[in-house]
Amino acid sequence: MLSISFFFFSAQAQTIHELKESIDSTYIQEFERKRPAKVLHAEPLYIDLIRDLGARKGEKEWNVGLGLTDKNNYDVYTALVEYEWAPINRLGLEIELPFSFYYPTNNITNAPGSKLNSIKLAAQYSFFVSEKLKTSMAVGYIHEFEMTDFKSYKTNKLFTGNIYNPFFVTAKRWGSNWHTLLYTGPAVFKHFSDNNIHTSWQVNASSHYMIPGTKNFIGVEFNKSFENGDFDMTIRPQMRLGISDQLMVGIVTGIPISREHERFSSFIRLIYEPGSHKHKYHSPFK
Repeated sequence: MLSISFFFFSAQAQTIHELKESIDSTYIQEFERKRPAKVLHAEPLYIDLIRDLGARKGEKEWNVGLGLTDKNNYDVYTALVEYEWAPINRLGLEIELPFSFYYPTNNITNAPGSKLNSIKLAAQYSFFVSEKLKTSMAVGYIHEFEMTDFKSYKTNKLFTGNIYNPFFVTAKRWGSNWHTLLYTGPAVFKHFSDNNIHTSWQVNASSHYMIPGTKNFIGVEFNKSFENGDFDMTIRPQMRLGISDQLMVGIVTGIPISREHERFSSFIRLIYEPGSHKHKYHSPFK
């Protein structure tokens, strides 16, 4: 009797496993069957890409982000609005407006002035897309026009400097569900007040597991920066959930390895793809 029960449960588990693999294979084929070639990758939620790797003409997306960071002596509430689109195959463009609002947590520290941080313009081109290797690569450039704080609009110059940020991205899917991505490049800061220039090198690595048959995932980002011999890293566990064919929500927690500059942080991103109905296949395992 025991052997019969064991056989029954083993067969049932095998059937469920095969069904999940079939569902996942069908979903990936639905995503990748259109031309030009495009590989399904999990995009990190904090350091997000300008557009999907291998972007197809006509794709577009709105993002709204809200965050909170504990900076030891004051809190920073952040918000962003961004729009990204692909005017031609493989090319993604983006415009973003990031805001910061500062609130002191004690009566001693003067917090920085709240502001629209910059007007951020970006482009990204996928120069390598291989469905066989499940690998994509891209180069891009972000330019930020830094701005003064709100209370100084009448007394100071509106724009205070530029940030030049070329970058390189490579991503690979391992099998059907595991995803890795590397995003790296220098950010060069030039301030108008003294023409001072300094550079911060960014190395952002991420790994995600995508739930079979969906765009939902769980994963982690490792955001690292190197500047003048100083090294900082924040570990960001995260998850993304699909609300509908067009709407997703991403939730991120930030854990710095050193509390020299900040403590814990949190971030939420709403992702809306207008007119997107290309992933109509839904898994019963969501």
